[in-house]
Amino acid sequence: MQVTLEEKIHNVMSDVLNWRRTMHKNPELSFEEYWTSAYIEEQLQAIGQIEIVRPTETSVLGIIKGGKPGKKIGLRADIDALPIKEERQDIDFISENDGVMHACGHDGHASILLGAAKVLVEEKDELHGEIYLIFQHAEETPPGGAVEMVDTGLFDDLAFIYGQHLFTPIPSGKIGLLNGPVTANSDSFDVTIKGRGGHASQPENSIDPVMIGAQIISQLQTLVSRVTSPLDSLVISTTNFHAGSAKNIIPDTAELAGSVRSIAPETRVMAEETIGKIVKNICDVYGAGYDYAYTRGYSSVVNDDEKTDQVRAIATEHFQEDVFEFPLAMGGEDFSAFSELVPSTYAFIGVGNVDKDMDYPHHHPKFGMDEEAFSTGVQMFVAVALGMTREYKD
Repeated sequence: MQVTLEEKIHNVMSDVLNWRRTMHKNPELSFEEYWTSAYIEEQLQAIGQIEIVRPTETSVLGIIKGGKPGKKIGLRADIDALPIKEERQDIDFISENDGVMHACGHDGHASILLGAAKVLVEEKDELHGEIYLIFQHAEETPPGGAVEMVDTGLFDDLAFIYGQHLFTPIPSGKIGLLNGPVTANSDSFDVTIKGRGGHASQPENSIDPVMIGAQIISQLQTLVSRVTSPLDSLVISTTNFHAGSAKNIIPDTAELAGSVRSIAPETRVMAEETIGKIVKNICDVYGAGYDYAYTRGYSSVVNDDEKTDQVRAIATEHFQEDVFEFPLAMGGEDFSAFSELVPSTYAFIGVGNVDKDMDYPHHHPKFGMDEEAFSTGVQMFVAVALGMTREYKD
């Protein structure tokens, strides 16, 4: 009796959960994924019939060559963890690396792609072209591992790349897709205000960097409310303000830092330039010096309209009403390096489940995922691979 594709996916799920839990116990930070990448390579070798390349020290690329002519498409999963101490007590595969935790689902991403690889190898004779299994390092730390992988040139001739993120804010098993921009440009700024310290009772003899910093923080919000169109998206969050050490002393300096999220390229440029002008003008008024640095992080992930429509059709064929229009997110994702290189689609798959206490936000020390939705992730990788390679057959 011929085994159906759905049965093959069902049969691989015990491996997927074992891979996920093993990686969860052994998390590694960005650019340090030596054990993780070696483990992934070992599993790919065990699956067999996959060409293995190591684009960087801690990333892995597996290539499945189909039995029929066609083009190359990529399936991407990130593999790094975060510097967070895990606080869950209800699982038996808690992190064994103190202070490091898979708190964003990358262990799930990698295990799901391994599961898809095992299924796709069984389908390789019917595959058109080649499937690139991209196990990417260092998504969490700019400049990001995707940039390093793209710089190798290994992906220049791919026709399409698909990525997906397990997401606890979405109910388990739901699939979110959005055409066009799907994440934000994620930048940061640092300001040092150079005033003149003195006694708190004689502010007229000082140049108060705390007061100047407070004015800068307040004025930055006018970029959102009075400079940027309400139809555009801009978020400026000052997340650090450090100054002083005593209650009766005005300090010499104050340090500010924060995050800038935007969608439109011109809004990104405006924010970078105007934040600098605000800092300069307010410091000039009070005679303070300053240092200002604006650091560009990940660019916005932009889903290709045509390819995303095709992915949506594939997802709807398999999951019907579970596919929905994902709202634009202001988070950052270095998948943008791939979406800038070739037509790409980035999707979100729900793993949130309140009844299982799996609804904590990403990067939380009690973060957890409903593993029952992992089969949705495997099926999406497999369905997109089979569907899009047929689309691109010669």
